Amino acid sequence: MPSEKQKQEKTRLHARNRNRERYDLNALIKVKPELKTHLKPNKFGVESIDFTNPAAVKLLNKALLHHNYGIKNWDFPDENLCPPIPGRADYIHHIADLLAKNHSEKIPTGDNITCLDIGTGASCIYPIIGITEYGWKCIGTDIDPTSIASAKNIVNSNPSLKGNIDCRLQKDPRNFFQGILKEEEKVDVVVCNPPFHSSMEEAQKGTRRKVKNLSGKKMEIPEQNFSGISHELIYEGGEVKFIQNMIWESRKFAKNIHWFSTLVSKQAHLKGFHKLLEKVEAQEIKEIPMGTGNKSSRIIAWTFLSPSEQKKWAEMRWS
Repeated sequence: MPSEKQKQEKTRLHARNRNRERYDLNALIKVKPELKTHLKPNKFGVESIDFTNPAAVKLLNKALLHHNYGIKNWDFPDENLCPPIPGRADYIHHIADLLAKNHSEKIPTGDNITCLDIGTGASCIYPIIGITEYGWKCIGTDIDPTSIASAKNIVNSNPSLKGNIDCRLQKDPRNFFQGILKEEEKVDVVVCNPPFHSSMEEAQKGTRRKVKNLSGKKMEIPEQNFSGISHELIYEGGEVKFIQNMIWESRKFAKNIHWFSTLVSKQAHLKGFHKLLEKVEAQEIKEIPMGTGNKSSRIIAWTFLSPSEQKKWAEMRWS
């Protein structure tokens, strides 16, 4: 029988995730008092946050960042995607484990490690978690000048982030790395949360499904409960085309970057990505399963470095 503590834990989250235990609403309200106005019974009758309300979701994630990570100033336009902190943190923890496999099972920490976030958005969340958990240096990129301005404002508003995150505008939306990395610049790991949908209709359908799961109610015209402007949610050809394009371009940066990685929302897409990665001669491919609540996702990671080159990289940069 599971212990009471185990019952309270979100056991699908990574063991180092600070969000494993059920939300301490009193502690979260203490750092964000306005959160109290968004409490309501969930579909099981238990007091919770109204996850169908974008304002409530944003406040909850602000409170989590403040309470668990010491980030007091985290704000961005309401129309931008509001990332759920537990899932974003899980990605970073799994990537840290991936790097540890090339480092005698010891997670490399400190500012000699560089993490590149493709599509950092207005919230800059992956760099924030990378710095607060592991002390990495981070580069955040985006194709939207407004998102980059917002990310820079967050960085400059938090002393622990200032000087540790370099926000760079990608001027050509067709590119991922070209125009961002300097010729000799080295990156230890790439993270990416790609736009999953190929059209607004598809995005709204996904939101209707999500809201119904959260509230038990059907909504004809959904309000995005995690918000998101079009380029954050939609890419011509959807997730498949986005990741395919990312893989093709990654070949040109085979010696600049140790590990490339991206989230993959649908299990069915993995087979095609494996075939393409074999075609471009990736030396190693990893699949990392993730789960938050009832949702399952996965990371696919690849490198063009041979085992001996990976070892040399780690010895030179991480020691």
